Amino acid sequence: MRTAKLLCSGFIIGTGLLCGTAVADNCTGYDSLVTTSADTRDLGKGMTLTTFQSESTIISGDSIYNLTTGECSGTALTTPDGKVQSNGHCARRDKDGDTESIEWSQAPGAEKGTWRSTGGSGKFAGNTDSGWFQNVRSDGKMSVTKWGGNCK
Repeated sequence: MRTAKLLCSGFIIGTGLLCGTAVADNCTGYDSLVTTSADTRDLGKGMTLTTFQSESTIISGDSIYNLTTGECSGTALTTPDGKVQSNGHCARRDKDGDTESIEWSQAPGAEKGTWRSTGGSGKFAGNTDSGWFQNVRSDGKMSVTKWGGNCK
């Protein structure tokens, strides 16, 4: 049960996105994720570390990220107080073959996480987009994350 909760928290983030921005979002969407691998290591005394990989598809009606697909990977650390903190990266490509990458993180026990662009090619080159993400549905193997942010 604890592992399932931890995995859900981690995969929510994999997808992948920034919380509490002062400017209204100008890009929004959903990230649909399917976990392809996960390994949880019990570090003892209530601490575990999970590493995972997920396949990701972005759906967005108002951004260049629509229908980009790829992989997200990351780690989720559960501390003895039961709080989970996670971080990782996603790398995706679009139908034209242009690539984009983001890094994401979620603070211990937080409902929302943050994301920011870290690189890309073609239409994604020089991207400085950033935003927030929040899980809306997860069963431990598949998850859907809602995201928003400020995009170019």
